[in-house]
Amino acid sequence: MINAKEMKQRLRGSISPIVTPFDSNNQVDLQTMSGLIEWHLESGSHGISVTGTTGEPSSLTLAEREMIMEHVIRTVNQRVPVAPGTGSTNHEEALHLTKLAQEMGADAALVIVPYYNRPNQQALYQHFRTIADSVDIPIILYNIPGRTGVNLEVSTLARLVEDCDNIVGIKESNKDFEHVNRVLHRCGRDFLLYSGIELLCYPMLAIGGAGHVAATANVAPKEVAELYNRWTAGDVEGAAELHYHLLTLNDVLFKDTNPVPVKTALGMMGKINPAVRLPLGPPSEALRQEIEETLVQYGILTKQMNASS
Repeated sequence: MINAKEMKQRLRGSISPIVTPFDSNNQVDLQTMSGLIEWHLESGSHGISVTGTTGEPSSLTLAEREMIMEHVIRTVNQRVPVAPGTGSTNHEEALHLTKLAQEMGADAALVIVPYYNRPNQQALYQHFRTIADSVDIPIILYNIPGRTGVNLEVSTLARLVEDCDNIVGIKESNKDFEHVNRVLHRCGRDFLLYSGIELLCYPMLAIGGAGHVAATANVAPKEVAELYNRWTAGDVEGAAELHYHLLTLNDVLFKDTNPVPVKTALGMMGKINPAVRLPLGPPSEALRQEIEETLVQYGILTKQMNASS
């Protein structure tokens, strides 16, 4: 049995938020998902997350989310930590999924700020505290104000950390870098701060971050994990070099709503059927060509593969 301190140490590095692949009938493709998991583990990813933003949770039924969590936890089989996304705009649904994640053997749960309904800070506190109090596994909160319409303020987060021993970290998809600095200042330097913004992965490590949950890891898992490895090994220049090397790839993968460009790239790579579910749709032809050109530039696709796609 891994104690809380050991688990906090394991929950560091590149936790890959893998896509949810769909087959030609637009159904969840668990076999392809298994292949993605093995590829991520072979590439050095330090953890796996599913049904977060990149996994299209709002396009999945509750039964599909449960099925994916169970499949991934079983497939990973404790080789690395699994932290499924269990958040929802519906409180009872988030509570149910988080409890179920614990029952299934998840190492942690990633719980997003509820989207669309825009709760105030006291309501956010009650929402997260109720969820945290319902389980024993570590809880990683997920703040992404650009998608939820609400920012989890540092003062609210600090209250939660003080009152809930199992709230151990936060994924910050927050472009306000002053905010993320204050997270560690208020919550303690051992609090697990993850970057959810690709261009802030390196800067967050520099201020004491625990790693990143970056969509780009779907396309370049080895390099995204290596960024963390170089930093922790003391290779500051090497980490900075990799940070800038990944910049163009990061940019193109966010020129449409995530995970549309990521799935398009994975389709070109032969990893998945690139389908997304409505209301998302495929990228424009111009963006598709730009994604292809970028993958060739990075050596992810060869020109021969590009010509045959």
